[in-house]
Amino acid sequence: MISSIAELISDRIGTMPAGERRAAQTLIANYPLTGLKTVAEFSTAAGVSSPTILRFVARLGFQNYPEFQSALQDELAAQLQSPASRTLNPASPASGGAVSPMLEATLDNMRETFRHLSDKQLADIATRLAERRGKTFLIGGRFTDPLARYMAAHLAIIQPDVYHLAGQESIWRDRLIDMGKRDVLVIFDIRRYQESLVRFAEKAHQRGVQIVLFTDQWLSPIARFARHVIAGRTAVPSAWDSSAALFVVAETLIGAVTRQLEAAGAKRIRDLESLR
Repeated sequence: MISSIAELISDRIGTMPAGERRAAQTLIANYPLTGLKTVAEFSTAAGVSSPTILRFVARLGFQNYPEFQSALQDELAAQLQSPASRTLNPASPASGGAVSPMLEATLDNMRETFRHLSDKQLADIATRLAERRGKTFLIGGRFTDPLARYMAAHLAIIQPDVYHLAGQESIWRDRLIDMGKRDVLVIFDIRRYQESLVRFAEKAHQRGVQIVLFTDQWLSPIARFARHVIAGRTAVPSAWDSSAALFVVAETLIGAVTRQLEAAGAKRIRDLESLR
């Protein structure tokens, strides 16, 4: 399974010199468009030399800059695919029917998602979600909002001030007045990315809210505003993307936050049970 450039960066950024790391961060902040510019334009945007950009591209495993740009162009085309444009290949009897390819792709998505997620990244996100100094807001797009609601329902049991943002965009915007630098906003957004979520994330970022983004391997534009980005694999042999890998990451974080809260979370659960 071919890794996206965002995944390659996630795997290798820890070993990059400072200049290449700036190039990586600049690309992620405007992914993938910065990488589609000339070497000179990319280097100016990152504040590094052109040779540094070329070393960065080589570190990701590309022979040259045109090969790097070709990969980005393929990713951009994949980002823009609609369900109607995806080729559906009917399963042959020898392949075990329609279920087997879907199951294998889903399991591969889970393995690849966690292969590109470091223990440190997961631990850092869990620690931030477990902090009691502010509020936690969760929201998703047309197909991913059930994940946000599911995660919010669990976190609200073990800690106070957890809110799922539902309803119309105007309702979300009204909640911005309650958000500040102590708060966390968890957003789920996969292709084709929802413009209303991008606008909302930008406004929250301007207010100093820390954003945790659950997205796909091609990266929602919200990545430019996010403190933490979880890039999960979503492509399956279907007209529709699969959120299964992101769901498992969400459940992993729910478990990690529950363990971190320990006694406080257990007491809250007992108190909730006594009220029922």
